[in-house]
Amino acid sequence: MIRIGTIGSGPITTQFSEAVERTEGMRIDAAFSRDPGRARALAARFGAEAAFSDLDAMLASSAVDAVYIASPNSVHGAQAAAALRAGKHVLVEKPAVLTEAEWVGLVDHADAAGLVLLEAMRTAYDPGFAVLRSILPDLGVLRRASLRFDGLSSRYARVLAGETVNIFDPTMGGGALLDLGVYGLHAMVALFGAPDRVAGESVAIVSGVEGAGAIIAAYPGLVVDVSYSKITRSSLPSEIQGESASVEIDHIASPRRLVITDAEGSRTVTIDGEQHALDGEIARFVELVASGATAAADQARTTETLRILDGLRA
Repeated sequence: MIRIGTIGSGPITTQFSEAVERTEGMRIDAAFSRDPGRARALAARFGAEAAFSDLDAMLASSAVDAVYIASPNSVHGAQAAAALRAGKHVLVEKPAVLTEAEWVGLVDHADAAGLVLLEAMRTAYDPGFAVLRSILPDLGVLRRASLRFDGLSSRYARVLAGETVNIFDPTMGGGALLDLGVYGLHAMVALFGAPDRVAGESVAIVSGVEGAGAIIAAYPGLVVDVSYSKITRSSLPSEIQGESASVEIDHIASPRRLVITDAEGSRTVTIDGEQHALDGEIARFVELVASGATAAADQARTTETLRILDGLRA
């Protein structure tokens, strides 16, 4: 049984705790928050035995085997490094860190210490995404893809009112590219590999980060566009087009409805399960820790995604 401690107090940490309850091989034994009262409240909510307001104390605890990091993006790297130094396995929310170089350094550290380091990118371990990958050969030669993740943030109104909000704060690693665009880029890398060329444009908001944007990636014979937004609404699906057929995807991060269209007409594939569930990434982490298997393929997808992000922001 992997005894994990949580870092972060946002909604994603609660969603993580719910997925842990559904997944064998892991339990939450500790919760960290800089606010002692919040730490105690989180521990009670998660059924954890221990609450910490000192991160070093939690990392030093012999009752914790691993940590789940869901803090602001800007501190992921430092907290992951501290956990690895303390001998803990690390599952870190997307984006794992802010640069490729920082990630490669963490991977090297984890490998040398025999520890598991995994980005909590649910798309890679989602059952609907696995079905999508299996369908690609039926589409024929792939020529075009449009991968979208657009959704008006409930916190954008606070930004417009002059508040500082972490997810839109550049000092916290905020912005739509790192929050939503990363899903489309990671899916692109998982489906098609590393692109030859990438270009992008974005719309800046008052806080200085991207509120929305679009990316074009070129592959031999294939063009992919990735769009993202936290300041507009959209009901458009993602789509992958081949010379024989196309597939429409209801949600690129966790597909549950795929519509395949060819010369004979259309058919719909429905995938059971809760959309946006984190169960798959937790199961993969448990598998890696329990078996001692390498996470190299998982880490390589994160490395390539961060390389693309580095280029776009440069």
